[in-house]
Amino acid sequence: MMNYRTVLRVALGALLLTLVLGTPAFITLVPANSAFAAPALKSGEKLAKEQVFTYRVLDDIKSFDPQLNSSVEGANILRDLFEGLMNEDPTGKLVPGAATGFTLSADKLIYTFKLRDAKWSNGETVKAKDFVYAWRRLANPKTASEYAWYMELMGVKNANEVVKGKVPPEQLGVRAVDDKTFEVTLKSALPYFASMTVHSSTFPVLQSVIEKHGKKWTRPGNMVGNGAYVLTDYRSGEKVVRVRNKHYWDNANTTIDKTVALIINDESQALTRYLAGELDKSDVPGGQYPRLSKKYPKQTLRFPRSCSYIYWFNMGKKGPKALKDVRVRKALSYAVNRKIIVERILQGGQYESYNFAHQKTAGFKLPKVGYATWSQKERDAKARALLKEAGYGPGNPLKLTLSYNTSEDHKKIAIAVAQFWKKTLGVKLTLANNEWKIHTTNQKNGDFEISRYAWCGDYNEASTYLDLLTSYSGHNVSGFSSPEYDKLLAQSKKLKDPNPNYIKAEAILADVMPFAPVYQYTGVIMLNPTVRGWPVNNLMQTWYSREMYKVAK
Repeated sequence: MMNYRTVLRVALGALLLTLVLGTPAFITLVPANSAFAAPALKSGEKLAKEQVFTYRVLDDIKSFDPQLNSSVEGANILRDLFEGLMNEDPTGKLVPGAATGFTLSADKLIYTFKLRDAKWSNGETVKAKDFVYAWRRLANPKTASEYAWYMELMGVKNANEVVKGKVPPEQLGVRAVDDKTFEVTLKSALPYFASMTVHSSTFPVLQSVIEKHGKKWTRPGNMVGNGAYVLTDYRSGEKVVRVRNKHYWDNANTTIDKTVALIINDESQALTRYLAGELDKSDVPGGQYPRLSKKYPKQTLRFPRSCSYIYWFNMGKKGPKALKDVRVRKALSYAVNRKIIVERILQGGQYESYNFAHQKTAGFKLPKVGYATWSQKERDAKARALLKEAGYGPGNPLKLTLSYNTSEDHKKIAIAVAQFWKKTLGVKLTLANNEWKIHTTNQKNGDFEISRYAWCGDYNEASTYLDLLTSYSGHNVSGFSSPEYDKLLAQSKKLKDPNPNYIKAEAILADVMPFAPVYQYTGVIMLNPTVRGWPVNNLMQTWYSREMYKVAK
């Protein structure tokens, strides 16, 4: 019998042949009825009696609806409650989820996924029609999903027309061939399409449950999912609890019995609670990695993470007149001393950022952005000249408001930026803090001047960042729109090597400056040494409670 790694090599080989030769091949990543292995304990280790994983999240969860969620922390929870067609392993490689594998047609336009024998948490069978319903629901304008554009990014046939309301959702390029066969037709070949099905917006939902409960279908007791866990308790602003789903197809090999997310806005408070043993995982507060890594070397972890921290400039109708001037936007961006932010404030190995796509993204070649090569002294000088040219100075100081969501680290960075802008440009900056839900609602409605934001990749390819700034993006709140930029991103999906287009797209962003790049993330966390299975080698930080376990002390 082939082991998992052997099967994976065979699968990837078959996929390569399909992509290169154009011949259809069935991609089976694991045997249809196999299960993932139980915990591989080291010599002398034993499983802890209590298998409860408790971790900290920064903000409250906006929605537990797969098609309505738009936050990273929400997606982390949804991966426990639901399961998409494909998953990722701890290193980020594609592995089976609700599907055991897929076939790819000779023209690379039709993906046919074979569903495994699986059940919903109410005991009903998971069927292909459940995916059809969910994908149509995502694209349907009536759903008003911020991720409706994801169907367009995936290249699903007629997605653009459905999202714009030109044709009904029934014309979306998806269908249930039979109960166990889900077929997707693309408008053009997309090499990384399968990896995009890991995203939570593509997870199946049960139509009968939604129709029965309406907007209340995501409440504990009402929700029915196909993931390894079920939602048992949610207290807004406090915690989210999920426990094992006895109907999950691989429940026999799931070890963590309960996962608890505690919502804690204050990083220092979260650290205190971690050190007191109340949390198994928490984030390291800015500036404390050097100290904590020395004191707790086995618990303090650092690794690249696919997220970029930016400050949106509101160039839209509601934005201030000053920010409609590119000279002002460039001056503000140039005057941000990124080196001080990453080396003195954060101190967790974060990367200074002068572009958007994270530099560790698979296959991405970091572009040479002009102002990135300048010294900070040169950037400051250019910033002063640009702002003076735009008509601002001692006699007419620039006055703006910078908004950020509740977090001690966001506050520290905002205060530092306010000092940079005041010292270098004489800007009078007002800081405004709101909780996450209000903060993001203000962004969506255009009710901000400059606003803190972070984008974490939905899949490991540079387009997950650059598509965000297209005119049709559901997340582009800046008011930036460029036909040339849209064309570059559309063309990139048909190119064997899209990097030349990505470099040109990044150049446009640097020239127009719809946002100021600040830094690119690393994951900097405290992790209970009894916890096993955290995916430190997965750039996307796609994690599942079912893949973890705790050993006895």
